[in-house]
Amino acid sequence: MVFIDNTEVLSEEEKRLQEDRERTKYWKKWGSYVAERQWATVREDYSADGDAWSHFSHDMSRARAYRWGEDGIAGVSDTHGLQNIAFAFWNGKDPFLKERLFGLSNPQGVHGESIKECHFHLDNTPTHSYMKFLYKYPQEEFPYEELIKENARRNKTEREYNLIDTDAFKDDKYWDIFIETAKEADDPDELLFRVTAYNRGPEPAKLHIIPHVWFRNTWAWGYDDTKPESKQVSEFACETNHK
Repeated sequence: MVFIDNTEVLSEEEKRLQEDRERTKYWKKWGSYVAERQWATVREDYSADGDAWSHFSHDMSRARAYRWGEDGIAGVSDTHGLQNIAFAFWNGKDPFLKERLFGLSNPQGVHGESIKECHFHLDNTPTHSYMKFLYKYPQEEFPYEELIKENARRNKTEREYNLIDTDAFKDDKYWDIFIETAKEADDPDELLFRVTAYNRGPEPAKLHIIPHVWFRNTWAWGYDDTKPESKQVSEFACETNHK
């Protein structure tokens, strides 16, 4: 709160927090609740020997459905994780889309599990009325195999091998991708997104920015077979519905 002429005045965010507490508006319904990593976690482990690290690899995450959550880059979801919104990128050289952050599992890492990306959570209000995220994406092919092999070669007395140790950012050939999310002042269900990409390299380069909207798979486990819906309603708009 602030004081103006000795009068206590609530900030706009404090007003939103008050409305959320009083249940007049559900400001916290949508937020940065999507995990950065859902693969290779105990939440998704159905192995016979309890080896969560190997049971669900990063490679598998592109083809297998999660059960207990989702992951994504700058991901936003409702509090139940039913509808998810995140962003994928492609530099035209990687063998697959950059839909989620890459990292190593416990057996692969020098010091346990380790993320191998350059990303930053820059801002986030308590009600998630404004969020800002930065992802640094190389313009050359992402060194997945190099990171895996070099960390496997090193022992626990050696320093871990990170993305910045590779040539991924050589000659500043990368993009700074800022992802901002905001809510309408009078409608906490109205989400606005802005993606701004800066080419830090010396030459023009092509970047594909791909918004993703998807539903957590709640219908394949034998409890409720109701499926959500998504349909195109105009050239640049689609409508989703989850009962």
